[in-house]
Amino acid sequence: MKNEKLTTDEYDALELIRRGTKQDLATACVGRNTKRLCGIKLASKGRDGRLTLTEKGLELLFLRRCVTGLRALALDPTVHVDEDVLRFLSRKSHVMPIETGGYALTDKGRESLADIEQQNTRG
Repeated sequence: MKNEKLTTDEYDALELIRRGTKQDLATACVGRNTKRLCGIKLASKGRDGRLTLTEKGLELLFLRRCVTGLRALALDPTVHVDEDVLRFLSRKSHVMPIETGGYALTDKGRESLADIEQQNTRG
């Protein structure tokens, strides 16, 4: 996956597409971003005009949740993080459970978070 920089608005549109809306995703946020998101293959438009996330789009949203989870755990080890995110971060040795409850970042997790922050300041 190339390092496409997405705006907060584009991430919001991806999340709206993932969740679906009662108006068949006819929101301004989705409308503004449809062409770009389809162009970089994060979403696709079906024959009926409905937007769905591609596998790449689902993966990108999951990775964003993982980064958000790492940032949150760095600030507060007892913060609630979704189970699938914790399972992934634990499997990748980025977090470990602590005796008092919650999760702490490992050295690998802190290094990854520092790399992410460094890339964000460069980009």
